[in-house]
Amino acid sequence: MTRSIFLKNTPRIISCALSGLCFVVAQHPASKPDDASPSQAQTSAKPKASGQSTRQKLANPLNDLLDEAQRDIDQNQFEAAITPLQKVLADQPDFAYGHFQLAYVFTALKKSKEAQAEYQRAAALDPKMSAAYVNLGMLHLDNREDAAAVAPLRKAVELLPAESRPRYLLAVALDRSGDRAGAAEAFEGLLHLDPNDITAIDYLGWMNLHSGKPAEAEARFRRAVEVQPKGADGFRGLAESLEAQKKPEAVTAYRQYLELKPTDTAAHARFIRLLMDQGQNDEALAELDRTDGGKPSVGSLKLRADIQIAQKKWEDAIATLRQAAALAPTDAQLRGGLGRTYLQVRDFPNAEKELKAAIQLDANKVDYWKDLSTSYYLSKNYPATLAVLDRIDKFETPGAGSWFIRALCYDSLNQPKPALEAYQKFLELDQNKNPDQVWQAGERSKVLRRMLEGKK
Repeated sequence: MTRSIFLKNTPRIISCALSGLCFVVAQHPASKPDDASPSQAQTSAKPKASGQSTRQKLANPLNDLLDEAQRDIDQNQFEAAITPLQKVLADQPDFAYGHFQLAYVFTALKKSKEAQAEYQRAAALDPKMSAAYVNLGMLHLDNREDAAAVAPLRKAVELLPAESRPRYLLAVALDRSGDRAGAAEAFEGLLHLDPNDITAIDYLGWMNLHSGKPAEAEARFRRAVEVQPKGADGFRGLAESLEAQKKPEAVTAYRQYLELKPTDTAAHARFIRLLMDQGQNDEALAELDRTDGGKPSVGSLKLRADIQIAQKKWEDAIATLRQAAALAPTDAQLRGGLGRTYLQVRDFPNAEKELKAAIQLDANKVDYWKDLSTSYYLSKNYPATLAVLDRIDKFETPGAGSWFIRALCYDSLNQPKPALEAYQKFLELDQNKNPDQVWQAGERSKVLRRMLEGKK
């Protein structure tokens, strides 16, 4: 008889669900309690029905109590099994198998503290009882006592070097307790025992990817796809590792993944971005049309607008962004993007309206202020341009470009002194990186100096 325990809330980096975990059952001793040796109470990590082994029937009432307890366990009458087991242990307190059976009963009754104490007692009495270490480790995992699970599971691995399950559980405990390197080492050991263990392959693949080793991750995920040709996680990892290496095959891998997981909207967005990056804008739009299903979300509308902007279809992009803004009027990024797109068609009133709305929603986003200054400047509202540039100076030190725009504004407002100072500041900072502007600034500086000297 086994009792399944599912480990919940596993770290994201473990791609596969942790399922199928069950407490193991120690082998029934073949002799009476007072003659039982530690080795006779030993178990492998594989679940085994307690009553399978042949047992010599001796005239010992303790054996009858063990049989009674076993019958209760087999019938899931765990409360009833406590009394006979406690009677056995009252007579034979150093009987490891009795403590193990009592721990197993407490586990089934969800009495974790009592079960832990009995497993620890069983292991202390019989240090080679691997089942006690395995079950104690799983009990800690089930109670989210991940760090406490490490020591007993290490001991289980030591006692059962050829068994894959203890290594798997140890890897889970290490990962959950934050020891990613230790978990990776345990999963590597697991792969030596079982080269096709998909959880180990996926874990190591994600570890490589998150550690900045996309080429190694790619190799892991290619192996995962070999082991599970229909496994979505392998294709997702392969797609992301290829994307990280800027390999064009990432598009194919994402397409294969999405065939298996068509509801993954985040992956759809990344797939469409990849198509855009590769200049496949028409295909990106077609993919968006296919996934929208006639009911676009704010996210899909933003994607559509980005594609239209990449195609320089400004009016189409404006219509799309307006549709998105109607759905999410408080999305500052959306309003700011709409304002910038209005700038492209030189619709300055609407650009200013949207950029001011974006600033109201997020006044700390300097890009909105910069776009607003551009809108004011292009619409020849020079005082407003200068006011916004002063506001931008609070976010960052003005560069050469900012000083050049200031100079042009002051010049246009017929303010020669601040215009000359701004031109000179521009020339100091630019270092002849923009020859046309440098020439213009130099020539205007000559004129402005003459004007100022004439006034003297």
